[in-house]
Amino acid sequence: MIERLLPAYVACSDTHETDAPEGSLYPEEVRQVASSVDRRRHEFAAVRACARKAMADLGLPPAPVLSGHRGMPRWPEGTVGSMTHCEGYRAAVLARTSDARAVGIDAEPNAPLPPDVWEVISLPSERARRPLGADSGTVHWDRLLFSAKESVFKTWFPLTRIELDFSEADIVFRASPDSATEGTFTAELLRVAPGMPSAYEGRWLVDDGFAVTAIVLPATPFV
Repeated sequence: MIERLLPAYVACSDTHETDAPEGSLYPEEVRQVASSVDRRRHEFAAVRACARKAMADLGLPPAPVLSGHRGMPRWPEGTVGSMTHCEGYRAAVLARTSDARAVGIDAEPNAPLPPDVWEVISLPSERARRPLGADSGTVHWDRLLFSAKESVFKTWFPLTRIELDFSEADIVFRASPDSATEGTFTAELLRVAPGMPSAYEGRWLVDDGFAVTAIVLPATPFV
């Protein structure tokens, strides 16, 4: 599913299998989740199985993917990537640095956010917008907004190492002319960082019970 949102030069792997054999992990990966609960260890292994499939698609040998600060994956030299996992879905994507500066993906269940979370993650401007079909229940726009902001953070943080709050990106969604369940979005950044664009362009999709978003920053430097 995630491949529908990304250019061909980004290797993608996803699965609805929630578990992967912990024996598929490298020793250093095992140590990172040794004290975690079973659910966390299983999702950690499953999404790394996706990551190694993406590596193979790029012609790279398998390698461990350790978690750094704020859970940021540490990818093989010369690559950038992103991972996501939620109940029933895992995905990993990977690109060469000659093609992309950064990639951010996120998947969420297509279900309403708790009201208190919606107030925390949204700006007044975002709450005021009423996307076409917002009341139909086909697309839960609050959850899609949460996913898009997660994709923004996953794109921004590896390049800046600066924390980005939910209130520091203003998201505008656009539906495709041919489908009310997919389209594009623009994230206007309300925080400035050297060498970073003031806006990100992304794509979104709602299908099979999930809301999925993705952003790719091309390798061409911003001026």
